[in-house]
Amino acid sequence: MNNTFDPSPSATNRFAPEALSLLRIVSAYLFLLHGSAKLLGMPSIEMFANVPLTSLSGIAGIIELVGGVLVLIGFFTRPAAFVMSGTMAFAYFIAHASRGNPLFPLMNGGEAAVLFCFVFLFIAAAGAGPWSVDAARRKR
Repeated sequence: MNNTFDPSPSATNRFAPEALSLLRIVSAYLFLLHGSAKLLGMPSIEMFANVPLTSLSGIAGIIELVGGVLVLIGFFTRPAAFVMSGTMAFAYFIAHASRGNPLFPLMNGGEAAVLFCFVFLFIAAAGAGPWSVDAARRKR
């Protein structure tokens, strides 16, 4: 048996579908925590206390919670991730870009919004991966 490390694309690509599923699951979990903090008070974060449901933050919270759950389990992943990506692009330009130079998210507090935006855009393009309700539905 050959125990040498093989960095060739064929060897490293073997785990790409599972890595996509892990990226989707972890990103969606982190995202839905924002929604649950705004709408359910869990975890309790002072700046998200008493967010009105019909405010921009409340609507974002609904998208974060519902979209986060959908993407977490991998159900209607592509459309949900696309909406979530757009929500984060909107959030960046509404809440962060005006705080300083929009080309420097580190300086305006928008790193998470930019990262979520592009991770969810990638998931919308790539799909849910093998560990998902979408993949299980395709197998039937």
